[in-house]
Amino acid sequence: MNAPHIGIRPWARRTRPADTAQQTEQRLLLLRLLSLLLQYPDAELTSTRTELVASVEALEPSPTAAGLAAFTTWFAGQPADVLERHYVEVFDLRRRSSLYLTYYLHGDTRRRGVALLALAQRYKAAGWDADAAELPDHLPVVLEFAALEGPGPGEAPLRQHRRGLELIRHALADAGSPYRHLLAALLALLPPPTTADLAAVAELAAQGPPVEEVGLEPYGGGLFAPPQTFVPPAPAPPTLIPLLPTRTLEDHQ
Repeated sequence: MNAPHIGIRPWARRTRPADTAQQTEQRLLLLRLLSLLLQYPDAELTSTRTELVASVEALEPSPTAAGLAAFTTWFAGQPADVLERHYVEVFDLRRRSSLYLTYYLHGDTRRRGVALLALAQRYKAAGWDADAAELPDHLPVVLEFAALEGPGPGEAPLRQHRRGLELIRHALADAGSPYRHLLAALLALLPPPTTADLAAVAELAAQGPPVEEVGLEPYGGGLFAPPQTFVPPAPAPPTLIPLLPTRTLEDHQ
């Protein structure tokens, strides 16, 4: 993703009490770190591992910070080719842990196309142009928008797709992937699941998302098919997001 270099908005600090402003800044930082770490680990991203670890170590204690620390401990110690292979295996070749959020809610139906358009329009209305190389429902893109737009409207897409995020977390945990720590860290930022949410996740895991084949070219032909039946699209690894307050990544900026 080629994101605009936008820092914490000055008006956010001016219009909130000092403690609330600090909490908001911390929350935006957490979302930006999650967005970055859930991107494809290309050479540009892996070259910043030292700075990322330092940024995570400087976070205020929280369940989300703990999840980030658990992930970056693994991330910093792996060879680059191992990171790349693992990412492709868990996110491109396993249907239940795809990072495209609208699929979990709408499946291969016309409603998914409408949902993708609505999400793109939300970004445009906020004055943000997402990289056209990636779909607007790709989780790193959704997280980047949340970090740039702030609590409330910026995080609305994450809340809307909470059930899909829960399913991804379960799938990553079942696979033993360290990326499960990032999904757990993200979910710790969102409202806790309701009984209805948990029931819907269980149903989704058992049955898969909705399917509509008449008059529609399916998105991927059923993402809950066995991994070997899936031929993923050519990857378009996003570029490194210029992110974070300068106090944590100033040497990298």
